[in-house]
Amino acid sequence: MCRSIKTLRPPVLPEEATEEDIRAAALQYVRKVSGFREPAAHNRVVFEQAVDEIAEATERLLKGIEVRGSARPAPGEAQGA
Repeated sequence: MCRSIKTLRPPVLPEEATEEDIRAAALQYVRKVSGFREPAAHNRVVFEQAVDEIAEATERLLKGIEVRGSARPAPGEAQGA
């Protein structure tokens, strides 16, 4: 896939991914899939919409993913349960 997209979850990334990290990965993905570094004016809206949707999906994934050995509780699970 696109080599400039980095892994955004701990422990690969020592801290939580920022909005900038997530948006950059989404942008790289859309660029790779569409084949355009910058979309033409008539494609700009759909290009930006795709970046937004992929960034949102990535954020949900990172919030929901469970990493073995992580101290972070799963969604809906109380700490210490």
